[in-house]
Amino acid sequence: MSNIALEVRDLVKSFSLDGATINAVDQVSFQVRSGEFVALVGPSGSGKTTMLSILAALLTPTSGQVLIDGQDLARMNEKQRVKLRREKIGFTFQSNNLIPFLSARENVEFMLRLNGRLDHASRIRSDELLARLGLSDRLHNLPAQMSGGQQQRVAIARALIHNPAVVLADEPTASLDTERANQVVETFANLIHENGRAGIIVTHDLRMCQYVDRVLQMQDGKLVRTYENKKEIRELARGSIH
Repeated sequence: MSNIALEVRDLVKSFSLDGATINAVDQVSFQVRSGEFVALVGPSGSGKTTMLSILAALLTPTSGQVLIDGQDLARMNEKQRVKLRREKIGFTFQSNNLIPFLSARENVEFMLRLNGRLDHASRIRSDELLARLGLSDRLHNLPAQMSGGQQQRVAIARALIHNPAVVLADEPTASLDTERANQVVETFANLIHENGRAGIIVTHDLRMCQYVDRVLQMQDGKLVRTYENKKEIRELARGSIH
């Protein structure tokens, strides 16, 4: 059985601007395996955020295919895509999107409630995951009672708790200082590897690439380079490659 959790085939997303057609994503293809953590990098306007929205089944491509856990998004109706987003995809974004009137524990359990999987065993797993993220003393805290780094770790727990096939992170460290950013991404990487999920992080901070297995670089909507060699990835994270 293949362990490819995410496959992108010849993906194109076009927009019309002042009568011209702009390809925000232009003939992009790649795969991400279960247990692999990949960074998607590139300058502003390179298409990486549009790409992530398509992978999250929030935006429909103009052409091409996205397969998540072997399921082709293009062959699904909206109801089926909503079900896939809920069950197969985990999200964590820069803004966290935590529910302000729910505690850390309740925010994580909310994903289980959506999937009808909240029971005693899953509650224990939720608390264990939060403890793994260093939040055992914050279970009953509301988001406003936690730091930015703590909120981001709650968002990571929420993204992973329902055992999704694919976990997507859009600039999750943009509002954090360097120390907290490193802690968040390192922990995220460890959980991706340990739980066998396919993880993609969009980041503007190349220093975060030190924690990933592969780097995909986009420019003008195209995938222009892939870094797979560990030495090259370390040099990229240090700013030695331009």
